[in-house]
Amino acid sequence: MLGRKSIKINGADCGVEALILGATTSVGGFLFGYDTGQISAMLLFRNFVDSFAQTNSKGAKEWVPIIQSLLVSLMSIGCLLGALSGAYTAEWWGRRKSMSFGVVVFILGNIIQITAARSWVHMMMGRFVAGLGVGNLSVGVPMFQSESSPREIRGAVVASYQLMITIGILVANIINYGVRSIETSSASWRIVIGIGILTSLPLGIGILTVPESPRWLAGRGDWEGARMSMARLRGLKHDPYNELVEDDVNEMKQILDKERQAGTGTWLECFRPRADIPKVLYRTLLGIAVHFLQQWTGVNYFFYYGATIFESAGIKDPVLTQLILGAVNVVMTFYGLYVVERFGRRRPLFLGALWQATWLLIFAAVGTALPPSENKASGIIMILSACMFIASFAGTWGPMAWVVIGETFPLRTRSKQASLATAGNWLGNFMIGFLTPLATKGMSYAFGFVFVGTNLAAALLVWFFLYESRMLSLENVDLMYGQPGLRPWTSSEWVPPGYITRKDRDESNFRRRSNAYPEKSDSYTNDATESRTEVA
Repeated sequence: MLGRKSIKINGADCGVEALILGATTSVGGFLFGYDTGQISAMLLFRNFVDSFAQTNSKGAKEWVPIIQSLLVSLMSIGCLLGALSGAYTAEWWGRRKSMSFGVVVFILGNIIQITAARSWVHMMMGRFVAGLGVGNLSVGVPMFQSESSPREIRGAVVASYQLMITIGILVANIINYGVRSIETSSASWRIVIGIGILTSLPLGIGILTVPESPRWLAGRGDWEGARMSMARLRGLKHDPYNELVEDDVNEMKQILDKERQAGTGTWLECFRPRADIPKVLYRTLLGIAVHFLQQWTGVNYFFYYGATIFESAGIKDPVLTQLILGAVNVVMTFYGLYVVERFGRRRPLFLGALWQATWLLIFAAVGTALPPSENKASGIIMILSACMFIASFAGTWGPMAWVVIGETFPLRTRSKQASLATAGNWLGNFMIGFLTPLATKGMSYAFGFVFVGTNLAAALLVWFFLYESRMLSLENVDLMYGQPGLRPWTSSEWVPPGYITRKDRDESNFRRRSNAYPEKSDSYTNDATESRTEVA
C-alpha cells in the first residue's frame, strides 16, 4: 500500500505518527516531574534560603514550617485549578491547542519565579502560575494519548507519561546536584528554573504537528477528519478506508450514537446516575479516589522533602541520596511500561500498594525506634526502605493511575471526569506538600505510619472497585462497566461481544452478522450474554 508507514506492535499496525505523538506529549509529564523534583534540593541551597527563608531569634535564616509548606504546596493548588480548567480548554480548542496553551502558562510562571529577588510570596505566586499550566497539561496529555493511541499500545503510551514524570524528577535532581557548588549564588536556583522553560518548548510546538484526537473530532461531527486522524495513527494515511481503520471507526461510532441520544454531558452528570450511561457516579468517584491515593501513597513525601528529611537524619550528602531515589524511580518505571501491558491494571496496583505499605512500615518503625541521627545503621535501613518503596510506586501506582483515568470514563463526560480525577491528584499533592513540614516537626518519622494506612486503603479500593481494562477499546471499557453482575475481581475474564479473546475478533461471526445487517455491522455488541456463549 502506497505511503504505508507503520510497524507491528502486539500484532497490529501502529503508525509512526502514533509513536511521535506519544513521545511529544510525554514532555508534559517531564514538566510535571521536573517541577516536583527541583524544589527538594533548592530548599537547602544557601542563596535560596538567604533570599526567601525567615530570620530566627538568633539572626540566622531558617524556614518557618508554615511558609515552607505554602512555598512548596501552592503550586499544587495551581495544578488543581489548571486541571479543572483543562476540561474546558480541551473541549473548546481541541486537545492539541489546549496543551499549547498549558505550555504558555507554564513558561509565564517560570519567568515570574526567575525574577523573584527577596520575596517568598513572589516566588510562591510564580510556582502557583506554573502550576496552572502543569495542571492543564496533566489533564490534556493522558486524555489525548488515550484517545489517539491504537489500543494495542494505549497502556504503554499513557504510562509513558509517568515515565517522563520520573525522568523529569531525575533530571531536576541531576541539575540540582550539579549546581550545588554555586549554591551561594542566585544562579544556582535560577538555572534550575530556567532549564524548565527550555524543556517545555518541544511540547508546545511539536504537539501541533501530530493528528488531532479522532474522538474529539468525531464528537464534533467531523467524521472524515476522525477517519483520517485514525488512518495516520495506524500508518495508513493513503488508505483511510482500510479494514483496520473501519473497525476502529465503527466501534467509536456506536458509542457516540448512543451518547448523542442523551445530549451533552455536564459537570452535574458526572455525579448523577443515569440509566443510559453505566456507572457514571461510580467511575467519577473511582477516578478521584485512585488519584488522591496515588499521592497519599507517600511518594512526594520523599520527592518534595527527601533532601530535608535525609539531612535531618544525619546523611552527609542528602542531595546525592535524592539523586539515587530519582534514578530508582526512572529505572523501575521502564519496568512499569512492561507490567501495564503484560499484567494489566488491577493486580499490579493491588500488590504494589501492599508492597509499599510494608516498606513504609519498616521506614517509620526504624526511624521512630532508632533515630537515625543517633544510629548510622538505621539511616541506611531507611534509605533502603525508601528505595524499595519508590521502586514499587514507579512500577505500579505511578504510571497506572494515569492509565486508569485515560480509559475508564465514557466519551460524553470524559474530559470533565478526567479533570475531576486529576484535581483529586492535585488535592492529595497539595495536602502532602502542605502537611509534611508540620507533621514532621510534630511527629517526625512516625508520619510514615499514616502512609502505611493509606496504602492499605488503596489496595482495598483497587480490589473491590476497579475493573480490568487491559486490551479493551475505550468503547468496550464503557460497555464492560455496564454489565450487570460483573464484579471487579472477575472483570479480567470478561470478553467483548463478538470477540474470542480481548485481542482477537470472532471473524466468522463478524462476517456473518455484517452480511445479514450491513448497516449495523457492530450492533450486536450490545448482547453481552451471547459473548459469553461464543467464548465458551
